[in-house]
Amino acid sequence: VVMMLYGLQFIVMCFTKYNYTEILHKSLLFYEAQRSGRLPPGNRIPWRGNSAMNDRGNNGEDLTGGYYDAGDHVKFGFPMAFSITLLAWGVVEYWDVYRTTGELDNAIDALKWGTDYLLKAHVAPNVLYGQVGDGVADHRYWGRPEDMPSGNRPAFKVDRRKPGTDLAAETAAAMAATSLAFLGSETPYVRNLITHAKQLFNFATTYRKLYHVSIPGAKKFYKSTSFKDELIWAALWIYRATGEDKYIRDAEGKYMNWGLFQLPHKLRFSWDDKKAGLQMLMVQVSRNLGYGAKRTVKNYCSAVRSRNTNYTEGGLLYLHEWSPLRYAANTAFICLMASNAGIDSEVNAAWARRQIHYMLGDSGRSYVVGFGTRSPQRPHHRSSSCPPRPQQCNWASEESPQPNHFVLNGALVGGPDYNDNFQDRRNNFKQSEVALDYNAGFQGAVAALQYQAV
Repeated sequence: VVMMLYGLQFIVMCFTKYNYTEILHKSLLFYEAQRSGRLPPGNRIPWRGNSAMNDRGNNGEDLTGGYYDAGDHVKFGFPMAFSITLLAWGVVEYWDVYRTTGELDNAIDALKWGTDYLLKAHVAPNVLYGQVGDGVADHRYWGRPEDMPSGNRPAFKVDRRKPGTDLAAETAAAMAATSLAFLGSETPYVRNLITHAKQLFNFATTYRKLYHVSIPGAKKFYKSTSFKDELIWAALWIYRATGEDKYIRDAEGKYMNWGLFQLPHKLRFSWDDKKAGLQMLMVQVSRNLGYGAKRTVKNYCSAVRSRNTNYTEGGLLYLHEWSPLRYAANTAFICLMASNAGIDSEVNAAWARRQIHYMLGDSGRSYVVGFGTRSPQRPHHRSSSCPPRPQQCNWASEESPQPNHFVLNGALVGGPDYNDNFQDRRNNFKQSEVALDYNAGFQGAVAALQYQAV
């Protein structure tokens, strides 16, 4: 950073313990490794190719594209949309970080790859495809997505007869949030995102039901506990994108009437529970409730820092035995934004930095594939585990003790157990699997740390 003072030039060097720019770069590569459909000419993942080119809706609608959810090949719309919303939030808040690190175009491409698919999936104002592929059948297959058995994969939708309020609202949020990442550009694409976001919000508000009731196959994998948080979350994002008062009035009314100012269940911020996120967003956009929401966010970050909250001996916030790093990273992202908003700035920043640094190496190992010391070698991920063609890929690749054949750069794995123990085994999917939503809040937190370091 160059500073001018009284005609003298001073060079201020900002050193950080870990290379945040490298992490942002590799985290975006992870999303490119998860792409489904026809890959672009500039594909940067040489071991990936076109896949699932026959994905179609019930009436032949083109459903190619989007992202595979985790180490499998299902396209689950609910967590995918949340991941895009969260990823977009980080880009919107720390746009200059992405620009100065040279990753802005890659970040926009990552968002657009997701929303291009969501726009396809929204085939009519009150019809949205929320899943492509059967989770149970998919999990019986270990191989490359390019080699999946031929034939159309099943596609599942919500509509007026079988609604999905949470799914439609989260998809609306993803579109509105992504529109903001284009920084005020009035392009046809941005206008199209806003149009679809409004239609989806109206669909979600008018026809109410939990989406997994209408798409039963999603229940085993991504069961939703409520749609109230998604309705407020979507209204806030559309308001932020459009400035139209009816959306903030709607959000503020529901926020108070439904008691969404309370602490999230077990303090988790995730694809299922958006309370902590919408409270932070309320701080950023609401003139009427922003001050009260600020107190709520202050209480939330204070609660996660409390000695009464579960921590491992190594200092990791431990909110769930299944992929604890996801929850710690998401919470760190919220508390770093709180820090930037003047909410217990120093303590929140220091706490969040410890959480992210635990993942990057302070724990004695890195939990980010392809980064740092003792990074995971065997993530639970079919595509990267497969040997180069023409060698076969099957369950022997899953069972092999050898490292994955290809490095899944940037992927955050699930993480350790309560005793800070981590088994780098492919079949230990509770700890070693990767997923779209794991990296979204994590990437935002890393961008926030880079912002604070400059």
